[in-house]
Formats: sequence, structure tokens, C-alpha cells
Amino acid sequence: MNQIARSQTPDVQHPGFVIKSMGLVDYDSAWQAMKVFTAERAPQADDEIWFLQHRPVYTQGIAGKPEHLLAESAIPVIKTDRGGQITYHGPGQLIAYLLLDIRRRKLGVRELVRRMENAVILVLAGYSIKAYGRDDAPGVYVGSAKIASLGLKIKKHFCYHGVALNVDMDLQPFLAINPCGYAGLPVTQMKDHGVSDGLNIIQDRLAHCLKNELTKNRIELI
Repeated sequence: MNQIARSQTPDVQHPGFVIKSMGLVDYDSAWQAMKVFTAERAPQADDEIWFLQHRPVYTQGIAGKPEHLLAESAIPVIKTDRGGQITYHGPGQLIAYLLLDIRRRKLGVRELVRRMENAVILVLAGYSIKAYGRDDAPGVYVGSAKIASLGLKIKKHFCYHGVALNVDMDLQPFLAINPCGYAGLPVTQMKDHGVSDGLNIIQDRLAHCLKNELTKNRIELI
């Protein structure tokens, strides 16, 4: 918790949101802080979006299968409480953790996932990168490769965890896993598609798109 407080820049207020930039944070510190925030938040508290990066770490979802880790390495593996299988986080990957009251926002989980994906797709479209989501495998894809992973924990009517967008990072650690449980799934990043903007610029764009997606009129899904 102290590490997060030190690395955090001043909060940015949006209607109904607090946007926090936290820098480079150990995974476990961020995870514990999300759980504390969710457990202690007041009923009328603003939702928050935390932007950060993690030091190298593999995270295994609550139903994750150990066989999706293909090779041992010095990178730690943390069993966490989000949905999904195994993924990798490291510097140069932009993470947005969404700490939301989904009942107040009248969002079901399926629709929330779609809106998170849409926010990333819109950011990529701003760089002329054509991306899409898949009904059978949450996340955002460019061609056959995954560029952003999603995972959520729903507790009562609150959620935490969020989306990880590959910007300019070392992709080699993904070779030691079946990304998100899919053998042979290729992984890509914005740098490989010609994007040279820094994380701060991309963060501002993603914050804007997430805010718009989470506050637009609800669309019933069939």
C-alpha cells in the first residue's frame, strides 16, 4: 500500500470517476490495494480507474490450469482471483484496473467486457490499427494475435482487475505460456504496428475511451 501511495501522481477527476496514475507497481501490492478499496468503499464513492505497469510476473486466474505454464523461469507466478487463465505482465504494458459499482452503472458482466474491449479498439483505431473482440475468447486482437487481455473479479455488485494493453514491451515471456489458455496464440503490441507514442499519451487516450464507453447509454445485448 505504501508503495502505491508513493508512486501515484495527483488524481484526475472525471464525472463519476477518479483516474489514478500509479507508475510501476508490484502485482501483489496492486491486487491487495484493489481488494481493500472494494471492501471499504462507501456506497456513494466515485468509481476509480487505476493506470499502472507491473514488474515481470505471470498471473494465473482463479480457474487457471497449471499446464498452461510451459516452462519454469525466474519470473514469479501469482495465483490471483480474477477470471481467466495465465497471462504475463511486464514494463511497457499499460494496465487499467477498473474499480466499479456495476449495479449503479447498470452494467452486466458481458456488456462490461464488451465496453472494455471497445475502448481498446477505439484507441487502436486512432492509430489506424484494425482490432476486434471475440465472443469465444475475451480480449482484443489484431489479425490472429492478441494485443490486450481482460480479466475481472466480481464481488457482490463491485468489480476490480481490468485490461492490459501491450504497448512497447518484451514479448518473449509469452513464449513460456499458453496465453490466456490458448496454445500457440500469437501476441502482438502497438510498437510492432508503428506506434511510437509514449505510455502517457496512450493512457490519456484509453482513459478517455473507457470513460465514454462506461457512461454511454446502456444497450441491451441479445
